[in-house]
Amino acid sequence: MLIFIGLGLFDERDISIKGLETVKSADRIFLEAYTSRLMGADTAKLEEYYGQEVTVLYREDVENNPEEILLAAESGTAAFLTAGDPMVSTTHSDLRIRAKERGIETGIIHGASIQSAVCGLSGLQNYRFGKSCSVPYPEKGWFPLTPADTIKSNMAQGLHTLVYLDIKPDRYMTVNEGIEIIAEMCKRTDTEPPEIFVGIARAGSERPVVKAGNVTDLMEYDFGGPLQILIVPAELHMMEEEYLRTFAGLK
Repeated sequence: MLIFIGLGLFDERDISIKGLETVKSADRIFLEAYTSRLMGADTAKLEEYYGQEVTVLYREDVENNPEEILLAAESGTAAFLTAGDPMVSTTHSDLRIRAKERGIETGIIHGASIQSAVCGLSGLQNYRFGKSCSVPYPEKGWFPLTPADTIKSNMAQGLHTLVYLDIKPDRYMTVNEGIEIIAEMCKRTDTEPPEIFVGIARAGSERPVVKAGNVTDLMEYDFGGPLQILIVPAELHMMEEEYLRTFAGLK
């Protein structure tokens, strides 16, 4: 059996009781470490908490070489762990389909997701979010512009945009970097840049940071360590604006 288990947002304690019980009784444990990460717990801390050995997997392992996972699920119970909620990534959906095609029973134990957490932290209403997008680090000869189009389309419909910031093995994109890249995208696509941004850092921790303001306000603000995420709000509802003024320092 292959069971997808969400670990929640920040550290080893965010897993549900059901998830923890399943992990402790599993025959093999795999931890996906490329779509997101628990910044409050490394692999050693997870292994100590679970009392089990954890095999860390990267994109190549899951997308192109999932045989080890599937074999473990055929011979016993394999737990596939992800930060947040396990089925947000299409990579995980593909793995579940592969398991089904091989006659492997699957299950899902959900965890807290950044998609819902940002609503509570920012006060922006969940039904007013449109299509999300990701901002990657530009590379030599490559500067993607799609996020600017996504933001523009959402704004035209009065919808907020959740912007995922790039995660690399050796660095994590900050809110400040994300805003700078979006500004350049808007310049290259002749798009009006957003007037307001909301930056969030370390959601799920005891002291998450939430800051709202214009480009200048947020570019000068130190959000601290990772993980960070960005929201581009559309026109604010009266309650949303009051919430951001109260809890995110919107001027």
